[in-house]
Amino acid sequence: MAENPVKWLFLILASCLCFAFVLSESNSLIKKTYIVQMHKSAMPASFSSPLEWYSSKLKSVMSDTQSEGEGDGENRIIYSYQNAFHGVAAQLTEEEAERLKLEDGVVAILPETKYELHTTRSPMFLGLEPEESTSIWSQKLADHDVIVGVLDTGIWPESASFNDTGMTPVPAHWKGTCETGRGFQKHHCNRKIVGARVFYRGYEAATGKINEKNEYKSPRDQDGHGTHTAATVAGSPVIGANLLGYAYGTARGMAPGARIAAYKVCWTGGCFSSDILSAVDRAVGDGVNVLSISLGGGTSSYSHDSLAIATFGAMEMGVFVSCSAGNGGPDPVSLTNVSPWITTVGASTMDRDFPGSVKLGSGRTISGVSLYKGRRLLQANKQYPLVYMGSNSSSPNPSSLCLEGTLDPHVVSGKIVICDRGISPRVQKGQVVKDAGGVGMILTNTAANGEELVADCHLLPAVAVGEMEGKAIKHYALTNGKPTATLAFLGTRLGVRPSPVVAAFSSRGPNFLTLEILKPDVVAPGVNILAAWTGELGPSSLPTDHRRVRFNILSGTSMSCPHVSGIAALIKARHPDWSPAAVKSALMTTAYVHDNIHNPLQDSSTAAASTPYDHGAGHINPLKALDPGLIYDISAQDYFEFLCTQKLTAMQLKAFSKHSNMSCHHNTLATPGDLNYPAISVVFPEDTAISTLTLHRTVTNVGPPASHYHVVVSPFKGVTIKVEPKTLNFTRRNQKLSYKISFTRKSPQTMPEFGGLVWKDGVHKVRSPVAITWLPPF
Repeated sequence: MAENPVKWLFLILASCLCFAFVLSESNSLIKKTYIVQMHKSAMPASFSSPLEWYSSKLKSVMSDTQSEGEGDGENRIIYSYQNAFHGVAAQLTEEEAERLKLEDGVVAILPETKYELHTTRSPMFLGLEPEESTSIWSQKLADHDVIVGVLDTGIWPESASFNDTGMTPVPAHWKGTCETGRGFQKHHCNRKIVGARVFYRGYEAATGKINEKNEYKSPRDQDGHGTHTAATVAGSPVIGANLLGYAYGTARGMAPGARIAAYKVCWTGGCFSSDILSAVDRAVGDGVNVLSISLGGGTSSYSHDSLAIATFGAMEMGVFVSCSAGNGGPDPVSLTNVSPWITTVGASTMDRDFPGSVKLGSGRTISGVSLYKGRRLLQANKQYPLVYMGSNSSSPNPSSLCLEGTLDPHVVSGKIVICDRGISPRVQKGQVVKDAGGVGMILTNTAANGEELVADCHLLPAVAVGEMEGKAIKHYALTNGKPTATLAFLGTRLGVRPSPVVAAFSSRGPNFLTLEILKPDVVAPGVNILAAWTGELGPSSLPTDHRRVRFNILSGTSMSCPHVSGIAALIKARHPDWSPAAVKSALMTTAYVHDNIHNPLQDSSTAAASTPYDHGAGHINPLKALDPGLIYDISAQDYFEFLCTQKLTAMQLKAFSKHSNMSCHHNTLATPGDLNYPAISVVFPEDTAISTLTLHRTVTNVGPPASHYHVVVSPFKGVTIKVEPKTLNFTRRNQKLSYKISFTRKSPQTMPEFGGLVWKDGVHKVRSPVAITWLPPF
């Protein structure tokens, strides 16, 4: 009897091992998408084209059974890259990928990565729309020759924002095309939308075929995000633009005379790195001058970040790249897109909001925001029952979050429901309340959002309030026997003070990939931005929303990024010979750090002063950026020297040296902090024997030939600072002069210190933010 259980146990174990072996054997045959970077200079002369060589390499690592069934390696290739990046995206098993790593000429193999989107008043707020017609936007500035590539969800070509009336012919240097597909034909491109391409092979390889009945497999945008960002960059002026009466006025892009090339890389299930990489590669080949990329996928090392590698190639070709910082704030170290050759953009508010109010049965009135406009209105002189499904506990529960299926119609029907922010989209909470029979919603911020108010186009009467006021409302609802309230909607308010304020959702530094590179670079309007919208979705983006609007109001660093892309297009039009680094320098050194009541920029999550970890160099100031006085220029070789300080292997460095003549000189950049960056970040090591750190910078005079600057530096508690020389005397335009800054320990601090270094000539103020960190930093 005792032997039988042992036999059964043996049989079970043997079966499990056999199953595990079969499973592992099966997994080893599963193909995934890998991005294979090749060193083009290593291609043998016997191959007639790079693609033939790439195919040969793939075939050499394919197993016999695989290669017999699939012909040559070209059948595995999804994309071939040749401009900003050299190599292919290909379908490989894990074993094949490992074998391919060992092949000559293979620089790197990166697995497919999924990225997510970082989801009228702004030109005037930015000082770009004076009353007189002879403004900075006049045709004297030939911004119609600048082409901005927008990587996003596509474009809705019928929008009035893409009207090309009065535009000159498409520039001769443009090599792009207008790809066709369902809902998008050649005639949808014009002198404004000069190109439109679609990228889905990586997406389909990862998720399966796109359902073409539900999604346009063409450049047409049904999501709305891409149309909104493209119009923010370079939308033509549209008089009378509004969202259901809110934000009425003239909507226009930052560079309304610039051209747009739409590269659709994002789909219902996300955006995949092989598609994004192909879009960057094609955009560079097409001839874009600026790339606007409002998406991100976390932070990985430079050599493992395909977007960082591709944008390095774009920068080498003279293309300015602007990316969103992410919506991970107010948590520290939440940034994405931190490579120094990328301009990383955080989000701020404008001086416009959309007030709403909550009047409690106690007689107290609380201010909030809303974009609700519908037939269903609450009577101002009537009080409605109020209910909160949560408790006094600080942690929300599913009912207090108004998640689907959590509200009991018997409890909430006919009542205004209090919902906490978090987990589900804000507008979806309103739909849940509506479905359960609620007549209205009060959306309350939690500690993560603080006092920041983001307006939404809700499907039922709803007002959003800050955390403190939300606590007061919830306390009233929980302690009063018969709590009541009513909601009111007050339209559009201008001249809000203080503004701008750094958005709570805007991702924050420090940049832990390289502390010496201060990120984000700048902030720009990203809260409650009105711009063009798709005709396919309602303003809430919910499938139950059957309203159709020509313009929508959105918030996110996705909205701030195209503001900077458009201003960069404007600077590029004024200064076509400037490098991407020069354009970035102009944006950073002219940014401001005080609001419209002359106080330091606030952080809306704390209502305290923000720091360069939140706002970077400050808030963009376009008019001043057109005439910065001095610039900090950086060449592709300089950026490569920076990478040489990052402990990358020789093979990892090859990922960035598409041209075989690029190598580390070592004597040009002693530390990463010596990169000629417009921001200055000093990192003191734990070793107290190192008492002084010295950084070097070089500025180029782009102002009057005879210019004389003197330096002013903020005082710091922890260090003394010495700048040599203290004056810079230029005698000609484009002259370069260098200076050094020495930081000497005085009284090490437990927290980072921030300040600024400014070069002044009486007209220009060329400001660099300064951050001083003592390791360990926190």
